Amino acid sequence: MRTDLIRRTVLTVAGVAATAGGIAGPALAAQAAPAPAERAAASVQAERRPAGERQLDVRYEAQPNFFYCGPAAARNALSVQGKNIDVDTMAKEMGTTEAGTNSINDITPVLNKETGRKAYHSTELPADKVDGKRIDKLRADVVRAVDDGRAVVANIAGTATDTDGVSHSFEGGHYISVVGYSEGGKTVTIADSANPDQASYRIDVDALAHWIASRGYAS
Repeated sequence: MRTDLIRRTVLTVAGVAATAGGIAGPALAAQAAPAPAERAAASVQAERRPAGERQLDVRYEAQPNFFYCGPAAARNALSVQGKNIDVDTMAKEMGTTEAGTNSINDITPVLNKETGRKAYHSTELPADKVDGKRIDKLRADVVRAVDDGRAVVANIAGTATDTDGVSHSFEGGHYISVVGYSEGGKTVTIADSANPDQASYRIDVDALAHWIASRGYAS
């Protein structure tokens, strides 16, 4: 299963370097080396908002090349727990090649290893069975993970439109992190390593389910 990006031009050296200048978004902060005191206090930081909403604090990094979306999504997801793991190390553990990271089942064990407990589980979402029951499960899984201080990693393919009307297209496949929710999980917040200019956006959970269809997610 190919999970590489179709928009390689996004990941120029200048684009990746832009992460150092700060990313505007509802739940993301630019990557910086945390001080010892920050690391001590970094475990499961989250901002509580009105009832039915929670956003995790992400130390965002863009992916360094077109095929590292899997390791980068996992790195961004784990950053909400104060962890700063080298993407090259993660790529080796996931078996990532220039063809991408094969499936969500290669990412879940790495998330559990770095989390230090078997908190993550893989869920496959068949393309022809994206029904209300499975959408409700995805919504519940996102809310449960985020409330536990963990980001979800999802393997997606195709095109989805965010709540601002912007389309995000990855016909060859991609991995993203889900780092928050609002309206009780009806809307979710995405951390996307592909493009620092679109590092964070929100999407309806129904649209996310159809984006994941034929692939899976770790929650």
